Amino acid sequence: MLAALWPVVLCAQTTIYVAPNGSDNGRGTQAKPFASIDRAMLEARKASGHVEISLMGGTFYLDHPIVFTSEDSRKETETLTIRNHKNQKVTLSGSTVLKLKWVPYRNGIWQAKVNQDLVWDELIVNGHLQRMARYPNYDSTARFLGGTATDALSKERVSQWKSPEGGYVHALHQNEWGDFHYIITGKNNNGELVLQGGWQNNRRMGMHERHRFVENIFEELDVANEWFYDKHAKILYYLPPTGLDIKTAKFETPQIAHLLEFRGGETKAVRNITIEGLTLTHTLRTFMDNREPLLRSDWTIYRGGAVLLDGAENCSLKNCALLNLGGNAVFFNNYNRNCEVSGCVFSEVGASAICFVGDPNAVRSPSFEYNQFVPLAQIDHTPGPKTNNYPAECIVYNNLMFNLGRVEKQSAGIELSMCQSITVSHNTVYDVPRAGINIGEGTWGGHLIEYNDVFNTVKESGDHGSFNSWGRDRYWHPDKKVLDTIVENNFELTTLDVVKPITIRNNRMRCDHGWDIDLDDGSSNYFIYNNLCLNGGIKLREGVNRIVENNILINNTFHPHVWFKNSNDVFRHNIVSAGYLPIHIEVWGKETDYNMFPDSASLKAAWSRGTDQHSVCGELDFVNPQTGDFRLKDGSVAFSVGFKNFAMDSFGVISPELKALAKKTPLPSVITLDQTTDSEAIDFIGAKVKNLTTLGERSATGMDTTRGVLVVDVPAGTAASFFLQANDVILMFNKRPVNKLRDLLEARMSVIGTNTEVVIFRNQKEVKKWIALDGKK
Repeated sequence: MLAALWPVVLCAQTTIYVAPNGSDNGRGTQAKPFASIDRAMLEARKASGHVEISLMGGTFYLDHPIVFTSEDSRKETETLTIRNHKNQKVTLSGSTVLKLKWVPYRNGIWQAKVNQDLVWDELIVNGHLQRMARYPNYDSTARFLGGTATDALSKERVSQWKSPEGGYVHALHQNEWGDFHYIITGKNNNGELVLQGGWQNNRRMGMHERHRFVENIFEELDVANEWFYDKHAKILYYLPPTGLDIKTAKFETPQIAHLLEFRGGETKAVRNITIEGLTLTHTLRTFMDNREPLLRSDWTIYRGGAVLLDGAENCSLKNCALLNLGGNAVFFNNYNRNCEVSGCVFSEVGASAICFVGDPNAVRSPSFEYNQFVPLAQIDHTPGPKTNNYPAECIVYNNLMFNLGRVEKQSAGIELSMCQSITVSHNTVYDVPRAGINIGEGTWGGHLIEYNDVFNTVKESGDHGSFNSWGRDRYWHPDKKVLDTIVENNFELTTLDVVKPITIRNNRMRCDHGWDIDLDDGSSNYFIYNNLCLNGGIKLREGVNRIVENNILINNTFHPHVWFKNSNDVFRHNIVSAGYLPIHIEVWGKETDYNMFPDSASLKAAWSRGTDQHSVCGELDFVNPQTGDFRLKDGSVAFSVGFKNFAMDSFGVISPELKALAKKTPLPSVITLDQTTDSEAIDFIGAKVKNLTTLGERSATGMDTTRGVLVVDVPAGTAASFFLQANDVILMFNKRPVNKLRDLLEARMSVIGTNTEVVIFRNQKEVKKWIALDGKK
């Protein structure tokens, strides 16, 4: 009888029940559950031992974040767990349900008076996100921003808008390094828009002249699923899709940016709390609050997310779904230790899935913009951080992340900045606008990046990789000549921030718009081994103490760029699919040797540079590339120079549930440079091409000599069909001369991104084209 009146106590565990239809005047029992998590937390503070807050099925609509403080902490041998009751679906939503009476307006548009006092940022209809009225209209086939237009801000277009204030302008960075966002505050006397914003990128070089769009403009409400809210008249306008019963549909709009907050600190940490089995959804967009510059990276940041951990220890988020969120999903801010995110699904996230960002005041001799620097005489020579106010010793394990960066393109699956010893293991990350995993600078190293599966990355940006890093640490200088002198004469400065090595091992990565692994601008103290790179190869820009060994680079190669003379870099025991592509390399590090090339020409080119004296060449004979098994077969010459096979079945998420949900990694057809004869045609981005060899082919094309690559056939709908025709002759590709198929394939491997220049011979003349290799607009 007593158990029915009070929370259940079994084996020193207290269970407190909460239900959407409960009452905070109840007793917190299964029969009489509380209505709010806040009420259950007050009860949990009274109990000793293990406490479970069991949430019964349904949706909890939050009008404020659930906040955990040190008062909610448990002792070292105790825990507080908030989970779904008996695997029931439990949703924490930041939206409110609208009470609307719809009447027809015009042109298929409906209108409803809104009596609630609300934030109008996004509209959800029957669980699906709708789009603010925008120009150009949303196009799912467009590569950038769901469709862009050069005339989006033209005076002619703007003249059609009576009251555009409150609208937004979204644009890519001028160099495709992320994005910018602005709110429209009105028009000036010239009929041009007045904008406020543009602080979302740390390299403020202006918006892209073509890739831009506007939204929240009433006059652009012209296609199904678009909406507009008139804040003065308090009227919602909506153009429903065919088949939607607007009078019975469920309309919601997000009202808060955070759902769960852990608010502690180093001295008053929130300890030993686990969130498990919940769905977190519907938070506000935060792109206009994204303004704090990170250390000399391209990034600015908003320190928040659907789940914010600020001063937590031994706290976990497990087996949750974080869906349809306006900003970041999970944000570890400043001091956090031994926390974990595991078994979760992240999808349709406005910004990044998981961020770890420490306190700039913990950094010695910091700089915040690319061109800033601390004079050499003023640099602090003390290694490591000044304080403990940063995330460390945390784990991101077995999570599925896809369709991220829906709003903010300067985002990632996992972002690491001013933190130390974060383990990122067995995650699957795909369909993201920039990197799957990004390390913002060297402070303070120690990270372990392993067994991840990362692909379909850099989809809405450029000059990036599936894994990307910067290392613009305290010694770094934007003037390369000055930087070279600093490193040559003050080498001890180079690892004062990245005090522990960063390890990248046993990952599978594919980037079709950049490098698979891209270490940029001074990234230092890395150990990179046993990685399968499926398309973009590995790039190392200037930096020190990088060891790259025992990696397999399919259909690409090694890209060393502008190394320091005393870099101490090592590249050995690797498999490459073509000759290296160096840029301004005078000294090839400590060791570049014992690698395997696909052919003698590539190996001889390396010898001519003074590298790879013990390297070998031979056929890249893989066990079963069609199924993703890129182990080399027994007898491969690669084993003679120290290469060792590694497992091909351990990438990405490991739980059966997440494996079943995850998209499969696109596997490439292996390109072999010398596999074709002059008469054979091969596939090239969808077209059939061959060496131009005969007098008949010269006559048919009008070529002056027997050179170039002849286009035999171009099937409709392929990427090649956007710029090639049958009987074209490809003469240059990515500014590299093309005389034979080998030249064309090597030139294709040299392309970083999807846009490049091609010169073709067509209709008796040379034609130069700037092309998109993926066929996107």
